[in-house]
Amino acid sequence: MSGCAVAGQADRVIAVSRMLDDRLSRLGFRTGRGGGHGARTMMLRELRTLLGFVDDADASREVYVNAIEIDNCLGKRSGRTRKITARHLMELYALDPNSALFRSLLFFYKRDEEGQPLLALLCAFTRDAILRMSSPFIFQAHEGDRVTRGALEEFLDSLEPGRFSKATLKSTAQNINSTWTQSGHLTGKVKKVRSRAKATPGSTAYALFLGYLQGIRGEALFASEYAKLLDCSVDRAIELAEEASRRGWIVLKRVGRVIEALFPHLINDQEMEWIREQN
Repeated sequence: MSGCAVAGQADRVIAVSRMLDDRLSRLGFRTGRGGGHGARTMMLRELRTLLGFVDDADASREVYVNAIEIDNCLGKRSGRTRKITARHLMELYALDPNSALFRSLLFFYKRDEEGQPLLALLCAFTRDAILRMSSPFIFQAHEGDRVTRGALEEFLDSLEPGRFSKATLKSTAQNINSTWTQSGHLTGKVKKVRSRAKATPGSTAYALFLGYLQGIRGEALFASEYAKLLDCSVDRAIELAEEASRRGWIVLKRVGRVIEALFPHLINDQEMEWIREQN
């Protein structure tokens, strides 16, 4: 193949990748290298307080921002802190009903209280590349293993040597460990130990939906990076998905190992068109 042909093929690959990233971003995904975990955790406590204060599935992003910055529903001491908090929560969760990710997060969040920690993690995972970088480190640990901040720092630095300063690496590792503790994958305040997160019907359905938005179909939905965050076996995830289907949250059709998952309550016509184009 000539040099011109190779260059042309590379350009086409880049163009397709950008097009897919654009369509995913319309659905709420963030595909860049950045992430908020250099400064904050996934902020589960703040998210719970905010969603309890703004109890309206159709509320606009402006309503959420005003609740934080004007009403001070999170009890922050200064206007600057309120603005920073609002920005971080938007980075992690979008806080926009026009985003399929956030709208579906709300759908399951209101219906599955026990699943809220995993639901928050799943959403943040789609929007924070630094959090995504840390997942192999967490999942290589066995239940009961000690997980240290220092080891996580070394792991992150090995992925992109020199990207983070020593201080940033320390704070990022602390925030990431805290997030995985909030989600149930780790336990302990100072000494972190690998534990097993609590998968639920709502968090399982949400994980399948995230894979569906990315073009995954059938049984492969239960092997996606999102399904892995559920921290349970495929058979258990299928059981939980069937429970979500019985509750009317999703539609799951299963004949043996042939599985079809549909999400009629979660996708509007425009989003369905974007997904068809993506596929």
